[in-house]
Amino acid sequence: MIVDDDEMSRLLVSKFVEQTDFLNLTHVLDNTIEASNILIDEKNNDVDLVFLDVEMPEMTGLDLAKSLKNTYPIIFITSKKEYAIEAFEDNVLDYLVKPFEYTRFLKSAVKAKEQREKELKYAEKEDHLFVKSGSKFVRIPYDELYFVEALADYVIFNTVKGKYIVHHTMKGIEKRLPVSIFSRVHRSYIVNRNRINHIEDFNIAISDKVIPIGASYKEAFLEKVNML
Repeated sequence: MIVDDDEMSRLLVSKFVEQTDFLNLTHVLDNTIEASNILIDEKNNDVDLVFLDVEMPEMTGLDLAKSLKNTYPIIFITSKKEYAIEAFEDNVLDYLVKPFEYTRFLKSAVKAKEQREKELKYAEKEDHLFVKSGSKFVRIPYDELYFVEALADYVIFNTVKGKYIVHHTMKGIEKRLPVSIFSRVHRSYIVNRNRINHIEDFNIAISDKVIPIGASYKEAFLEKVNML
């Protein structure tokens, strides 16, 4: 997503994104209010990275970044260097000072790509995760996790031993689970492919649950399933 109230800046960053094979442009916006509405509704967007102008009317880029609570990696774009310290205090991934060339843009994009790959590599090393249930943290082995389901601002871990409701986002959970086992098949569902009973009419049966496969997730999911 690109968020900038300057048209020339939006055009330039859009061009740079299109020149970068591992980036896909989902939104180009001129205000933070619209961006906030899209990004807060995490399960209804496909954004993984935000290029965000700092000085914006109504709500600054800094304010938007704080409201998102590190849900998305953010690369700030601005003409003023003095915002850099506050930006990095909010764990912003990088800081592009206007005017910048493609080489500097690419450095930031590669940094975002490497961070995502590091998250995936870490997830592949683990065979379990811990989720909070009441006053304790419960260990959930991956092979006992059927699927994860979105529920407003929460997610439900459906496991062999029961259900656990956790205050988290699907995007955050997706980053923590190994792609060698789990697939996002719908905005509201992540499934354990090893627990699939059958697939029929683009619906997945796991345990006693029938889960739809979203159109935008179908191709990536089918590539992971060993079908004859």
